[in-house]
Amino acid sequence: MRQALAATDNVQSLMTRLVLLRHGQSIWNRDKIFTGWSDVALSAKGEQEARQAALLLQQAGFTFDLCFTSMLQRATTTARIVLETMRLDIPVIQNWRLNERHYGALEGMARWPAIQQFGVWPILGCQIKFDAMPPVLHRDDIRYPGHQRLYHGIDPSQLPAGESMQQTLARLTPYWLDTLLPEIQAGKRILIVSHRNTLRVMRMLLDQLTPLQVMKQKLATGRPLVYELNHQGRALRHFYVDQQR
Repeated sequence: MRQALAATDNVQSLMTRLVLLRHGQSIWNRDKIFTGWSDVALSAKGEQEARQAALLLQQAGFTFDLCFTSMLQRATTTARIVLETMRLDIPVIQNWRLNERHYGALEGMARWPAIQQFGVWPILGCQIKFDAMPPVLHRDDIRYPGHQRLYHGIDPSQLPAGESMQQTLARLTPYWLDTLLPEIQAGKRILIVSHRNTLRVMRMLLDQLTPLQVMKQKLATGRPLVYELNHQGRALRHFYVDQQR
Protein backbone atom coordinates (compact mmCIF):
# COMPACT_ATOMS: atom_id res chain seq x y z
CA MET A 1 0.00 0.00 0.00
CA ARG A 2 2.79 2.44 0.91
CA GLN A 3 4.57 1.67 -2.36
CA ALA A 4 1.34 2.27 -4.30
CA LEU A 5 0.79 5.60 -2.56
CA ALA A 6 4.39 6.64 -3.19
CA ALA A 7 4.02 5.78 -6.88
CA THR A 8 0.80 7.83 -7.05
CA ASP A 9 2.47 10.81 -5.38
CA ASN A 10 5.36 10.52 -7.81
CA VAL A 11 3.03 10.61 -10.81
CA GLN A 12 1.08 13.56 -9.40
CA SER A 13 4.26 15.52 -8.76
CA LEU A 14 5.60 14.86 -12.25
CA MET A 15 5.42 17.96 -14.39
CA THR A 16 7.42 17.36 -17.52
CA ARG A 17 10.27 15.45 -19.09
CA LEU A 18 13.58 16.94 -20.12
CA VAL A 19 15.73 15.09 -22.66
CA LEU A 20 19.50 15.53 -22.72
CA LEU A 21 21.29 14.38 -25.86
CA ARG A 22 25.01 14.36 -26.48
CA HIS A 23 25.66 15.05 -30.14
CA GLY A 24 26.56 12.18 -32.46
CA GLN A 25 30.17 11.15 -32.96
CA SER A 26 32.27 13.94 -34.52
CA ILE A 27 35.23 13.42 -36.81
CA TRP A 28 37.53 14.38 -33.93
CA ASN A 29 35.75 12.04 -31.48
CA ARG A 30 36.44 9.33 -34.04
CA ASP A 31 40.11 10.30 -34.33
CA LYS A 32 40.59 10.81 -30.56
CA ILE A 33 41.50 14.49 -30.81
CA PHE A 34 40.78 17.10 -28.11
CA THR A 35 37.88 19.10 -29.53
CA GLY A 36 36.33 21.56 -27.07
CA TRP A 37 35.17 24.69 -28.90
CA SER A 38 36.75 23.65 -32.22
CA ASP A 39 33.89 23.56 -34.71
CA VAL A 40 34.16 20.17 -36.39
CA ALA A 41 31.56 18.15 -38.28
CA LEU A 42 29.81 14.93 -37.42
CA SER A 43 31.22 11.71 -38.79
CA ALA A 44 29.00 9.42 -40.88
CA LYS A 45 28.53 7.36 -37.72
CA GLY A 46 27.52 10.51 -35.84
CA GLU A 47 24.83 11.33 -38.39
CA GLN A 48 23.46 7.81 -38.05
CA GLU A 49 23.52 8.11 -34.25
CA ALA A 50 21.43 11.29 -34.54
CA ARG A 51 18.86 9.52 -36.73
CA GLN A 52 18.77 6.58 -34.34
CA ALA A 53 18.23 8.91 -31.37
CA ALA A 54 15.28 10.47 -33.19
CA LEU A 55 13.73 7.07 -33.92
CA LEU A 56 14.11 6.03 -30.27
CA LEU A 57 12.41 9.22 -29.11
CA GLN A 58 9.66 8.83 -31.70
CA GLN A 59 9.00 5.21 -30.79
CA ALA A 60 8.77 6.18 -27.11
CA GLY A 61 6.14 8.83 -27.91
CA PHE A 62 8.23 11.93 -27.21
CA THR A 63 7.57 15.34 -28.66
CA PHE A 64 9.06 18.73 -27.82
CA ASP A 65 8.14 22.41 -27.60
CA LEU A 66 11.68 23.81 -27.65
CA CYS A 67 15.19 22.66 -28.55
CA PHE A 68 18.30 24.23 -27.06
CA THR A 69 21.75 23.63 -28.44
CA SER A 70 25.25 25.06 -28.56
CA MET A 71 26.92 27.17 -31.24
CA LEU A 72 28.95 24.22 -32.53
CA GLN A 73 27.95 22.37 -35.69
CA ARG A 74 28.28 18.87 -34.29
CA ALA A 75 25.47 19.76 -31.86
CA THR A 76 23.40 21.91 -34.24
CA THR A 77 23.58 19.27 -36.97
CA THR A 78 22.53 16.57 -34.50
CA ALA A 79 19.58 18.72 -33.43
CA ARG A 80 18.58 19.34 -37.05
CA ILE A 81 18.72 15.63 -37.95
CA VAL A 82 16.70 14.67 -34.85
CA LEU A 83 13.97 17.25 -35.47
CA GLU A 84 13.77 16.53 -39.21
CA THR A 85 13.53 12.79 -38.57
CA MET A 86 10.81 13.36 -35.95
CA ARG A 87 9.09 15.87 -38.27
CA LEU A 88 9.06 18.53 -35.58
CA ASP A 89 9.02 22.20 -36.52
CA ILE A 90 9.90 23.90 -33.24
CA PRO A 91 12.16 26.80 -32.20
CA VAL A 92 15.87 25.90 -31.94
CA ILE A 93 17.78 28.22 -29.62
CA GLN A 94 21.57 28.33 -29.77
CA ASN A 95 23.75 29.68 -26.98
CA TRP A 96 27.49 29.64 -26.39
CA ARG A 97 26.97 28.68 -22.74
CA LEU A 98 25.94 25.22 -24.00
CA ASN A 99 29.26 24.80 -25.83
CA GLU A 100 31.61 22.02 -24.82
CA ARG A 101 34.24 22.61 -22.16
CA HIS A 102 37.11 24.59 -23.71
CA TYR A 103 40.25 22.45 -23.80
CA GLY A 104 42.61 25.40 -24.20
CA ALA A 105 45.93 24.71 -25.90
CA LEU A 106 45.02 21.01 -26.20
CA GLU A 107 42.37 21.68 -28.84
CA GLY A 108 43.19 20.04 -32.15
CA MET A 109 45.80 17.75 -30.59
CA ALA A 110 45.82 13.98 -30.27
CA ARG A 111 46.63 12.52 -26.85
CA TRP A 112 50.21 11.43 -27.43
CA PRO A 113 51.47 14.66 -29.07
CA ALA A 114 49.75 16.60 -26.25
CA ILE A 115 51.56 14.51 -23.62
CA GLN A 116 54.86 14.98 -25.44
CA GLN A 117 54.41 18.76 -25.47
CA PHE A 118 52.86 19.41 -22.06
CA GLY A 119 53.62 16.32 -19.96
CA VAL A 120 51.45 13.60 -18.50
CA TRP A 121 49.91 15.38 -15.50
CA PRO A 122 48.64 18.52 -17.28
CA ILE A 123 46.74 16.19 -19.62
CA LEU A 124 45.61 13.57 -17.10
CA GLY A 125 44.88 16.04 -14.32
CA CYS A 126 42.35 18.07 -16.26
CA GLN A 127 40.52 14.86 -17.16
CA ILE A 128 40.21 13.45 -13.65
CA LYS A 129 40.10 16.54 -11.38
CA PHE A 130 37.05 18.78 -11.25
CA ASP A 131 39.05 21.98 -10.68
CA ALA A 132 42.06 21.25 -12.92
CA MET A 133 42.53 23.38 -16.03
CA PRO A 134 44.16 22.31 -19.28
CA PRO A 135 47.08 24.37 -20.60
CA VAL A 136 45.50 27.68 -21.64
CA LEU A 137 45.58 29.37 -25.02
CA HIS A 138 47.30 32.70 -25.57
CA ARG A 139 44.69 35.31 -26.41
CA ASP A 140 46.36 35.95 -29.77
CA ASP A 141 45.99 32.28 -30.76
CA ILE A 142 43.65 31.78 -33.73
CA ARG A 143 41.77 29.17 -31.67
CA TYR A 144 40.75 31.76 -29.06
CA PRO A 145 36.96 32.30 -29.41
CA GLY A 146 37.35 36.08 -29.35
CA HIS A 147 38.78 35.87 -32.89
CA GLN A 148 35.83 33.89 -34.26
CA ARG A 149 32.78 35.42 -35.91
CA LEU A 150 30.41 33.14 -33.98
CA TYR A 151 31.22 34.96 -30.76
CA HIS A 152 31.28 38.57 -31.93
CA GLY A 153 29.18 40.68 -29.58
CA ILE A 154 30.01 38.57 -26.51
CA ASP A 155 32.09 40.23 -23.81
CA PRO A 156 35.62 38.87 -24.45
CA SER A 157 36.20 38.61 -20.70
CA GLN A 158 33.53 35.87 -20.63
CA LEU A 159 35.08 33.81 -23.42
CA PRO A 160 37.39 31.04 -22.16
CA ALA A 161 40.96 30.29 -23.19
CA GLY A 162 40.69 26.95 -21.38
CA GLU A 163 38.32 25.63 -18.71
CA SER A 164 38.24 23.27 -15.78
CA MET A 165 35.02 21.39 -15.20
CA GLN A 166 34.39 23.81 -12.32
CA GLN A 167 34.63 26.74 -14.71
CA THR A 168 32.36 24.98 -17.21
CA LEU A 169 29.76 24.65 -14.45
CA ALA A 170 30.13 28.35 -13.59
CA ARG A 171 29.64 29.28 -17.24
CA LEU A 172 26.56 27.08 -17.64
CA THR A 173 24.79 27.88 -14.34
CA PRO A 174 23.44 31.37 -15.23
CA TYR A 175 21.91 30.00 -18.43
CA TRP A 176 20.37 27.12 -16.54
CA LEU A 177 18.85 29.39 -13.89
CA ASP A 178 17.77 32.29 -16.12
CA THR A 179 16.68 30.50 -19.31
CA LEU A 180 16.37 26.72 -19.14
CA LEU A 181 14.82 26.26 -15.70
CA PRO A 182 12.05 28.85 -16.22
CA GLU A 183 11.00 27.09 -19.44
CA ILE A 184 10.94 23.76 -17.60
CA GLN A 185 8.90 25.26 -14.76
CA ALA A 186 6.46 26.60 -17.36
CA GLY A 187 5.83 23.00 -18.40
CA LYS A 188 7.68 23.12 -21.73
CA ARG A 189 8.89 19.84 -23.19
CA ILE A 190 12.56 20.51 -23.88
CA LEU A 191 15.31 18.79 -25.82
CA ILE A 192 18.87 19.92 -25.05
CA VAL A 193 21.49 18.83 -27.59
CA SER A 194 24.92 19.59 -26.20
CA HIS A 195 28.27 18.06 -25.33
CA ARG A 196 29.77 15.50 -22.99
CA ASN A 197 31.22 17.77 -20.32
CA THR A 198 28.48 20.40 -20.52
CA LEU A 199 25.85 17.74 -19.98
CA ARG A 200 27.88 16.22 -17.14
CA VAL A 201 27.81 19.51 -15.19
CA MET A 202 24.13 19.98 -16.09
CA ARG A 203 23.51 16.61 -14.45
CA MET A 204 25.35 17.98 -11.42
CA LEU A 205 22.70 20.70 -11.19
CA LEU A 206 19.83 18.27 -11.75
CA ASP A 207 21.00 15.49 -9.43
CA GLN A 208 23.04 17.53 -6.92
CA LEU A 209 26.13 15.48 -7.64
CA THR A 210 29.48 15.96 -5.97
CA PRO A 211 32.55 16.89 -8.05
CA LEU A 212 33.83 13.33 -7.71
CA GLN A 213 30.52 11.90 -8.93
CA VAL A 214 30.50 14.29 -11.89
CA MET A 215 33.94 13.17 -13.02
CA LYS A 216 32.74 9.56 -13.06
CA GLN A 217 29.71 10.30 -15.24
CA LYS A 218 29.69 8.74 -18.71
CA LEU A 219 27.53 9.91 -21.61
CA ALA A 220 27.44 8.02 -24.88
CA THR A 221 27.07 9.95 -28.13
CA GLY A 222 23.59 9.96 -29.61
CA ARG A 223 21.80 8.29 -26.70
CA PRO A 224 18.83 10.29 -25.29
CA LEU A 225 18.80 10.62 -21.49
CA VAL A 226 15.38 11.40 -20.01
CA TYR A 227 14.79 13.34 -16.80
CA GLU A 228 11.37 13.35 -15.16
CA LEU A 229 10.94 16.63 -13.28
CA ASN A 230 8.48 17.99 -10.74
CA HIS A 231 6.82 21.43 -10.65
CA GLN A 232 9.95 23.02 -9.21
CA GLY A 233 12.11 21.54 -11.98
CA ARG A 234 13.73 19.05 -9.61
CA ALA A 235 14.64 15.62 -10.89
CA LEU A 236 12.48 12.71 -9.76
CA ARG A 237 14.33 10.08 -11.76
CA HIS A 238 16.27 9.64 -15.00
CA PHE A 239 16.76 6.88 -17.54
CA TYR A 240 17.97 6.30 -21.08
CA VAL A 241 15.07 6.24 -23.51
CA ASP A 242 16.13 2.81 -24.81
CA GLN A 243 15.82 1.48 -21.26
CA GLN A 244 12.34 2.88 -20.65
CA ARG A 245 9.93 0.46 -19.04
